Amino acid sequence: MATTSEPQTKTPQTKIIDSHLHVWASPQEAADKNPYFPGQEPTLPGNVDFLLECMAEAGVDGALIVQPINHKFDHSLVTSVLNKFPTKFVGCCLANPAEDGSGVKQLEHLILKDGYRAVRFNPYLWPSGQQMTNEVGKAMFSKAGELGVPVGFMCMKGLGLHLSEIEKLCTEFPSTVVLLDHFAFCKPPTNDDESLAFSELLKLSRFPQVYVKFSALFRVSRMPFPYQDLSNVFSQIISSFGANRVMWGSDFPFVVPECGYKGAKEAVSLIANQVPLSSSELEWIMGKTITQLFQGQWIQS
Repeated sequence: MATTSEPQTKTPQTKIIDSHLHVWASPQEAADKNPYFPGQEPTLPGNVDFLLECMAEAGVDGALIVQPINHKFDHSLVTSVLNKFPTKFVGCCLANPAEDGSGVKQLEHLILKDGYRAVRFNPYLWPSGQQMTNEVGKAMFSKAGELGVPVGFMCMKGLGLHLSEIEKLCTEFPSTVVLLDHFAFCKPPTNDDESLAFSELLKLSRFPQVYVKFSALFRVSRMPFPYQDLSNVFSQIISSFGANRVMWGSDFPFVVPECGYKGAKEAVSLIANQVPLSSSELEWIMGKTITQLFQGQWIQS
């Protein structure tokens, strides 16, 4: 029998994409041209050179950069990073819910002129007593859908506080894609209130436009790395939404002192083994979901 092997054709590998991280100016950059917002000076290094080192060490190919509160509505630092590394990074801007409605035009400019492809709704930036379903919120949410840009919700103080707003916006504007940051801050339930919040998260899967970020595991777990108390939560999220609506994210640089950037990536595989997930499901979560969401970016090679 012939011993020559058949020529091997390399199958395209789905790139590993981080769906949630931040960058901000180094102290020198802040002093020179990209100042921090007063009162929001960072306590951790989050400059792009440090990020690139971490990504290279962990074998992560690309990421969605979420505008950090440290620069608030001044997007110049993140825009400069997107311009410098256009094939590696996609930008998620921060919605400005100012009562005068100027945030709608700002959003249009950031998307159409500066190339941002997602927008974050931080409910705690809305004027006191106002909700994300107010006139300005609806205008920005609607505009995002019109421009094909997903909206990420940060429910840091609990999903229950914002659930009705998210449901109303999804119902009224079904063409706007929604990303729930850090699985909507739902910790593994230990009481009735937490069980209710988690069941409400799972029920949001009835809206086909809703995706979940399995991100910032250290914020949601009650255990240290590798956060194995999240395996049951993870399993139920996959059952409800499907792996093709779930995406991994690190929450760099906040994750670095917790388990290291590389640890953030490794934790997902360790939890996935507990569930257990198939290699195909893990591939969706680690890059395929977000790559399909942002068509034309992070092309397979």
